[in-house]
Amino acid sequence: MIHLHYYPGNASMAPHILLEELGVPFELVRVDREHAAHKSPEYLKLNPNGLIPVLQDGDLVLYETAAILLHLADTHPDAVLAPGVGTPERAEFYKWLVWMTNTLQAMLIHYFYPDRMADDAAGAAAVKAHAEAAIGRMLDQLDTHLGSHEGPWLLGTDYSAADALAFVLCRWTRGFGRPARSLPHIGPYLQRMLARPAVQKVFATEQPAMPHI
Repeated sequence: MIHLHYYPGNASMAPHILLEELGVPFELVRVDREHAAHKSPEYLKLNPNGLIPVLQDGDLVLYETAAILLHLADTHPDAVLAPGVGTPERAEFYKWLVWMTNTLQAMLIHYFYPDRMADDAAGAAAVKAHAEAAIGRMLDQLDTHLGSHEGPWLLGTDYSAADALAFVLCRWTRGFGRPARSLPHIGPYLQRMLARPAVQKVFATEQPAMPHI
């Protein structure tokens, strides 16, 4: 049985969406962030970084959202949630998945936790402002890409595991002055994601903070 350690609205939402897309049996294990359960000795045995999510698949204990998405896609090839290995499409899939987790998500973390990068309130405010501006440029890049092809999904015609992560990260900007939903191509894309039954199931289960996007 697969177990996903999650918290509503966190990066764990991406593998949660993918599990619903797969339709395989799994169990959710809520990590009580309000009481720092992700920093507890028990949780740190699963992920020494003290971050969410963690996926347990039999004896395998896996952290890092992108790694979990790749594992789920690769262990369920019939679902075709990633292009074939060795193809140019697979390379594009890798590019966007790594860009999202290593570039966009990393900057989002600076926005939400600016005090980690500054010594005082003024410094934290500057970090947050610079992060929001950088994220805006990244969203423009994503929006341009979505507008560069006629397909409904990140990679074009075919839905993939990368769409789950793109949706979650774009959702994190819902409180920005210029949220992802306001961009001409990302906005309709997020609506298409919201219409997917798997995403609707995840929202019904997690009950994340409003607005949805």
